[in-house]
This record gives sequence, structure tokens and C-alpha cells, in this order.
Amino acid sequence: MTVPHGTPDAPRISVRGEAHLEVDPEIARIGVTVASRGKDRRTALDDLTRRNTAALDLLKSYGDAVEHLETGSFSVTPELKEHGRGERVHAYHGRVHLTAELTDFTALGELTTRLADLDLTRVDGPFWALRRDSPAYREARQQAVREAVQRAREYAEALGTTLVALIELTDTGDFAAEGSRPQFAAGPRMRSRAAYAEDTAAAPLDLEPQRQHVHAQVDARFTMAPPRL
Repeated sequence: MTVPHGTPDAPRISVRGEAHLEVDPEIARIGVTVASRGKDRRTALDDLTRRNTAALDLLKSYGDAVEHLETGSFSVTPELKEHGRGERVHAYHGRVHLTAELTDFTALGELTTRLADLDLTRVDGPFWALRRDSPAYREARQQAVREAVQRAREYAEALGTTLVALIELTDTGDFAAEGSRPQFAAGPRMRSRAAYAEDTAAAPLDLEPQRQHVHAQVDARFTMAPPRL
């Protein structure tokens, strides 16, 4: 029969171990929204297709620096006139959302700047993060366990005794905080062809990776040799 609180011959001790690490991010995600607007559906769709291709070609030109690229939502929506009888369409709005994941942070500032310089293109991010299998999580868990054992030993030593056995170890969770706050955002731009001829390339953004805070926590129960009180 299990005795939940121990016995005088086998007293139990329950402790909590915690770990807090601050590490560099491993990936950066950016969201790219390409838009178009036309008096008719075909014009809006053609412009959207052209701008989407330009954004994809630019992202793919960075090769292995862009580890993951995917297309999310796509829409072409009619805008109805506010006044007048019937459902008369004033214009059509197109929109495509892309998500890119980068591991080469040296290319990130240049890429986000060049994307934001495209026509009717919005860039959100970067969103700094760790990989799901990051070694930082394992290190945090191990540190939390070591702290639990050390804390239990210190309590046992205070009673003039030693630990005998581990009864239970419970993982109460680990996570990375402060990894989702965007550090950069640029809204859509619309410029004339004459303006393009006069413009020079925008200077790359200087982006500082946001440190990730990894937390881990365990609960542990041990038995001790009977102390002499």
C-alpha cells in the first residue's frame, strides 16, 4: 500500500526545481502581404499575380537563408459603391499572404527592406523564436532536475540525514517567452513609374535578434533516511 506522505521510517520530501535560460533565437519569421486594386476583377487579379510572383522570386533568390516559405490566404474581394441603387462594384481588392522563415539573420535586414520597397506590399515581423527541438529546452529541463535534487539534498542535510530514493518526478512544463513580439512592420506603398526611376535602393535595416527566455519546471519527491531530531 502506498503511503502518500511517507512514514517515520521513510520520510518523504517534496521540492520544485526551476531553470531560466536566456539564449539567442534560432529562427526569424516574417509575414508578407501583397495587395492589388483594380476597377475590374481581371485587372486586380493580374496585378496581384505579378506582385506575388515578384515577392516570391525575391524571397527565393536568398537561397538557403530562407529555410521555409509558404503561401497562406488568398482573396479577391469586390468593393461596392456606398451610394446608388443595386449592388454596383466600385473596385476589386486582391490580397495574398506569405510566410517566410529565416535562419540567416545577416540577410534578414536586407530582405525585409527590399520586400517593404515593393509595390503595395506589407511586411510584418520579424518574430524571433527557437526551434521545437532546440537544445535550449533540453538544457533547461536538465537544469531544473539538477536544481530539484540539490534543493532536496540541502533540506536533507539540514535535518542531518541523506536522500535514499526518488519517488516521483513530474514535468510541469517548459516554454520560451518573449519570442513573438514583432520588431518591424512596413505598410503598403504605391509609387509612380517616374518615382521608381529616381529612387535608389533603400538601406538595409539593422535588426538585433531578440534574446529568448526559456523556462522549465519540475516537481520531485524523495525518501530520506530517518533523521535524528
